[in-house]
Amino acid sequence: MSALAGGAAIALMEDRRDFLKTAGAAFTTSLFTGRMKGANDRVRVGIIGIGRMGSANLSIALKNPNFEVVAVSDIYKPHLEDGVAIAKKRDVTVKAVTDFREVIADKSIDAVCISTPDHWHAYMSVEACKAGKDVYVEKPLFTHIDDGKKMVEAARKYNRVVQAGTMQRSGIHFQKAAELVKEGAIGQVTVCRTWMDGVSKKEGIGNFPDGEPPAGLDWDMWLGPAPKKSWNPNRWGVHPEMGSRKPFPYFRYFWDYAGGMMTDWGVHLLDIMHFAFEDPMPSSVSSMGGKWWVTDNRETPDTMAVMYEYPKGFIAHFESCSAINGPYKWDGAGTLFQGTEGDLYVNRAFYRLTPHDKTRQPIEVRSSNNMNDAHWQNFYDCIKSRQKPISDVEKCFRTTAACVLGNISLRSRMRVDWDNEKLTVVQKEAKKYMGVEYRKPWKLTV
Repeated sequence: MSALAGGAAIALMEDRRDFLKTAGAAFTTSLFTGRMKGANDRVRVGIIGIGRMGSANLSIALKNPNFEVVAVSDIYKPHLEDGVAIAKKRDVTVKAVTDFREVIADKSIDAVCISTPDHWHAYMSVEACKAGKDVYVEKPLFTHIDDGKKMVEAARKYNRVVQAGTMQRSGIHFQKAAELVKEGAIGQVTVCRTWMDGVSKKEGIGNFPDGEPPAGLDWDMWLGPAPKKSWNPNRWGVHPEMGSRKPFPYFRYFWDYAGGMMTDWGVHLLDIMHFAFEDPMPSSVSSMGGKWWVTDNRETPDTMAVMYEYPKGFIAHFESCSAINGPYKWDGAGTLFQGTEGDLYVNRAFYRLTPHDKTRQPIEVRSSNNMNDAHWQNFYDCIKSRQKPISDVEKCFRTTAACVLGNISLRSRMRVDWDNEKLTVVQKEAKKYMGVEYRKPWKLTV
């Protein structure tokens, strides 16, 4: 029985100890169904998607001596050329592939890194697992919760190591911050606040007309399982007049491909809260917001607030605003735990613990390691040991699902309750946002 089919309730039970007892050895033993083919136990890896994150992941993998990058794949010719050039700078020759399916089918490749637009994450991850490959997949894990269930199911069914790109978990100061919360350093936490704020230009990302895709881009393949739509600079991300050929993640502002700031930054910010509380799921979610400031052609809100109720006895808040500098003393983005004995704030630069007792001095600790490098090293270590990585697919399923639930509440205009046994929303009217029908010929099957 797979983790998210039939045994769905078991796979994501709140009590991790009970989960391990019922799931059995199939989920916990160090199984390896293949043999690493790289010289000196190096993992042969293919990088799928050479945009901004893909280029970064390629560079990280190239400098890690445990990985041997052998292939790069992208449907945009200039990006593919960039991947070859990045590898060449490190005296590495890679195979350039336009169709990702060729990388997944290559039996000489041990693992793949998926750094594509979000709507491709689930399909590529599942297919890679079916092909016996371990997977490093960027966040957010999926755009629809039903797809995420299949990602977890595939990882367990085919005994694959699947590391999500929520790399903050590999930051030493993030780990220490989470430990302090767990240890009760700020007392009982009943409120956690997360936010991503700033003042954007009124015109936002602009209003560009639909047109013909640039030379070297297979737009139909870029869309893949998403609905057929005309090419638009914002749907893709590249504005030719800006002189940049690396897409900005503007595709995340369109429901067909992503979930706006909720699933972009919300995944990072809420993930640290989940990390500290051992990965719970909210029991209910309520959202409000809209597109009230910018005048561009995005579909997702520019102003949004989400309230979460967790069964462990606390509430969480996510805020994303495009027209304010933030109501808190820390601008930009962050995660704030508020307890009965103090507060703990953490972002990518530092954490700061502020006791309520004024006779005690605040404690501030700066970031001390490269989170991305450490995250890839953890991926390699778990490929070798066959243990679950620090951002295991099931953990990121919970964080991503919590973010998607925020969008479901917003789009359905109702408070939604989460059924942790059936892994779905309770409200019938909101269920239509749980999944999506893939455009033919694409089909997600485990």
